[in-house]
Amino acid sequence: MRIVVVYGSHKAQGWRDALGAQLREAQIDIWQPGFTEPADFAVGWSPPPRFFIDQPKLRAFFSTGAGVEHVLNNPNLPAELPIIRVEDAGMGEQMVDYCRFEVLRWMQRRDEYAAQQAAGVWKPLDESHREQWPVGIFGLGVLGREVAKAFAADGYPVNAFTRSNTTRDPNVRLFSAVNGADQFAAFMQATRVLMIFAPLTPATQDKFDRHTLRLLPRGAYVINVARGGLIVDEGLLELLDDGHLNGAALDVFRQEPLPAQHRYWTHPKVRMTPHTAAVTPMGPAAKQMAEKLRRYAANQPVTGLVERARGY
Repeated sequence: MRIVVVYGSHKAQGWRDALGAQLREAQIDIWQPGFTEPADFAVGWSPPPRFFIDQPKLRAFFSTGAGVEHVLNNPNLPAELPIIRVEDAGMGEQMVDYCRFEVLRWMQRRDEYAAQQAAGVWKPLDESHREQWPVGIFGLGVLGREVAKAFAADGYPVNAFTRSNTTRDPNVRLFSAVNGADQFAAFMQATRVLMIFAPLTPATQDKFDRHTLRLLPRGAYVINVARGGLIVDEGLLELLDDGHLNGAALDVFRQEPLPAQHRYWTHPKVRMTPHTAAVTPMGPAAKQMAEKLRRYAANQPVTGLVERARGY
């Protein structure tokens, strides 16, 4: 088995070493412009357009992250090349921690207490309880399910919106597109903290604009750990400005790094992180990927196979 690692950063060597420790029987190279030795499989992130021209005999491409638009948007991606993505591998736990931190900060009014401390004010604020903070999971994939399960165990009411109603969890109130056009509005209206986990596809691009975000109850919050293109920035900022929304925690953006002049940098209701809510842990991910590679090479079924028509 010959594998080529393609990664637009210093991490290429780390992935080569991590995979090499798991697949001692494989020959693993790092792709660079001009490297045209034919490989069976490719592993990596955001391959340059030239990559697929240099590697026309690939049997499959394995994405080192849960998202795959970095591959699907490649103009030279062969139409029939299978794409397999990593699943969780430790990212779910990171997502849970990220969302817990933000919800607790809002629920316990930590920003208000910080402002009072700065002003020298001693004033206990009204208490808030978890049952008053229903969370809404948009995108109930591997990571979304992990967060839904954790928040339900913590005692929060949990809503979820899905394309189908195949998911069964007695602790999650499910809203499904197949059950009627009114399901999305009902999901939004029942949610105090919207958490976005869905992939970026033609169906989800610009999904959360001013109109749809206004379906949330007044005083609601938004967490986006999926992709920046799901939210229309102008709509979110408008609702933060007029008080309909109380806050937003954003880890992903339409343009990354975020331009210096963007209003998110200075908006008092926005908290930002630089796409770090869940970073693929190389060791566990390499172990998972090695197993997928072995199974695929042996013509055995693998999970994480991307359906191009859906975009994930």
